[in-house]
Amino acid sequence: MKGEIMFDWMLRFDELEPVAIIALLLLLVSLLQGIKRGASGSAKRLFFFVWEGVVAIAGLVIAGQLAGWASPQVAKWLARIVVVPAHELGSAQQAWFTLLTGLRDFALLRYGMLFLIIYLMFRVIASFAEPLFSYAWSSFIRERNSSGVMEELPGRRYASKATGAIIGAVHGAGRSFLFIATLFVYVSLMPNGWYADKIAESPLYREAAAMLAPVAGDMLEGQGPVLAEAVEAEFRQILQRKYEIIDYAVPDDIAEAALFVTKDGDNNEAKARLLYDWLGSRIEYDWDKANNYVERGIWKEQTPADTFATRKGVCIDTARLYAVMARTAGLDVRVVTGLGADGSGGFGPHAWNEVNISDGGDNWIPLDATWASSGDWFNSPGFEQTHIREAAAI
Repeated sequence: MKGEIMFDWMLRFDELEPVAIIALLLLLVSLLQGIKRGASGSAKRLFFFVWEGVVAIAGLVIAGQLAGWASPQVAKWLARIVVVPAHELGSAQQAWFTLLTGLRDFALLRYGMLFLIIYLMFRVIASFAEPLFSYAWSSFIRERNSSGVMEELPGRRYASKATGAIIGAVHGAGRSFLFIATLFVYVSLMPNGWYADKIAESPLYREAAAMLAPVAGDMLEGQGPVLAEAVEAEFRQILQRKYEIIDYAVPDDIAEAALFVTKDGDNNEAKARLLYDWLGSRIEYDWDKANNYVERGIWKEQTPADTFATRKGVCIDTARLYAVMARTAGLDVRVVTGLGADGSGGFGPHAWNEVNISDGGDNWIPLDATWASSGDWFNSPGFEQTHIREAAAI
């Protein structure tokens, strides 16, 4: 039965298309290499191929398990030791603290970095063990050759090449299957990716996929879009984290204003409301800046100090200034980016804030000081219907 399945799978080579052609070439090249190297050389190459496969699979499994276990521990450790200096930072320092706080707060980034480090460490350790296994294998081959088994065969050289061809064919079959397994992972994770539909139409691919699906199909199915969305969202968060790092240094005049505005607030919610009212009534929306970006693609970057001094800015500028003043007043605050209703039934890029109003708890409320002139957008009912978060808050 097993032989019939393998024979049926091999018959798919008859239907030549890109996947089958590449797999066939891998098989033929390995077979020719086996003939050229002979029995001992081919056996050695096959050993290294199997060794690399075992090391790669073991490394991926071990790195995945250890990274999953270590990730929360590293997050707690970074939370204790990472303190962003409250003074102006240079470009290198901004990048460094963006990375540290990103590793502390963003699970995918932290897991990815840990996975890569552990996997590379495992490969280094395995590289030290490889010569020992290689020596043992070579000794085994030499013992077999010296035992006279090959010498008893007529035409020892031809027998060696024939044996090398067989070993090379096995090696080639392994290479071909590994190639198709890689395509299977790609098609499963990226069903709408480049050339994925053509790959899925390959008869040879379908035969191999039928064998792989029971093993990994359920695990991979549907994960591509989910993973892509998660990575994209977290990547946006990391890019936005620069605002928090850049804005950690608070000018004295902004700090004084924040403390003055919130001095009568007797709790976090009251302080957050006072800041909302103050910014909402004093920061004018900069239509020239917005139109210049929309019509000409020209973006004028400005700091909270610029917004405070000019009393003008777009949504991200107001949100950044609010965050700086709120932190100065002792509030836990973050900037949120996403889409905001445009009043015409559509949505456009927008930024606003969230503030934690509980003492030591986790009670975040949304507010939008940019829209304050058009209504009350401080934790207003239906806020989420007009504000769609694209990236998680920072």
